[in-house]
Amino acid sequence: MSQMESAEMNAKTMSSSRWTFAKGNTDSRNEQEPKPSFASPIENVTVPIGREATLSCVVQNLGAYKVGWMRASDQTVLALQGRVVTHNSRYSVTQEESNVWRLKIRNVRESDRGCYMCQINATPLQKQVGCVDVQLPPDISDEQSSSDMTVREGGNVTFFCKATGHPTPKVTWRRDDGSPLYQQRNGTELRRVDTHIGNFLNLSNVDRRQMGAYLCIASNEVPPAVSKRVYLNVNFAPNVTTSKTLMGFYEDSDIELVCAVESFPRSVNYWTKVSNGAGSSSSSAASSDRQEIMLNNERMEIREQYTNSYSSRTTLRIQRFSAVDAGSYMCISSNAFGKANKTIRVYD
Repeated sequence: MSQMESAEMNAKTMSSSRWTFAKGNTDSRNEQEPKPSFASPIENVTVPIGREATLSCVVQNLGAYKVGWMRASDQTVLALQGRVVTHNSRYSVTQEESNVWRLKIRNVRESDRGCYMCQINATPLQKQVGCVDVQLPPDISDEQSSSDMTVREGGNVTFFCKATGHPTPKVTWRRDDGSPLYQQRNGTELRRVDTHIGNFLNLSNVDRRQMGAYLCIASNEVPPAVSKRVYLNVNFAPNVTTSKTLMGFYEDSDIELVCAVESFPRSVNYWTKVSNGAGSSSSSAASSDRQEIMLNNERMEIREQYTNSYSSRTTLRIQRFSAVDAGSYMCISSNAFGKANKTIRVYD
């Protein structure tokens, strides 16, 4: 049973002992005259907060009797006939077509949610109930929701989004840049999905592809939807690759040596020349190799270009290549989680 149905049922069974407006002198009424009654039930209404709610009570054969409105939860009298007796200026009562009595609540608040009773002071007392449901737009609590997180590659992370509103908002997770989410299914299989529904977003065995911004989006029947952006950082040691490890050039030509680097946090990248020319393509150089660090000068230029938060290209450009430039060049990358390198052998 919903909250509104429960409130309506309680209101219908509530005692009318606090119904305070005076009964009319109706005892002399001809018993053959029809007694007052309700022509139709009061329709429940649902309105967003800040709007106007209207409950309509349709009566027939009212005669000398009177119509009143009460708040069902505490039996507070709101209006008698067309006169509002509550001090709340947001309430008003109108009579239309002589038999329709409307209770209007302007600028509705969450506290107005509940049931209201229309009564006729006949004997026995005639009453019926209509309920107002106040909708609240979604909201996300920053304090109770996850913030940016950092995890080591291969670890697990859980984001949480605390959303409030009425009706209860639906929470949807997606990547800010449109990339897919990677989630485990059956504990092992990794699957790609565009969105995930739920307050919790669980990411297992996280890898570098999952680094980036995530959006928690809360929506219900009341616009606008709201969102919160959180960022996932994935720490891992550098990985260096190169497409060619042996390259030949003509003398006096301009050459470029390129290495691709993946690392987070961003690594320190630099180039060296192995003095004995016997470089290795493994991840560590022989300790006997003497290395000269390459620096920018009139013939050499080192450039670095990032393609995303963890991928970059480092380029060593040598102008007017000559025999003295031949040898082994090593691109080296280092961060707090490790070190890696690749060697490119150059000959003329």
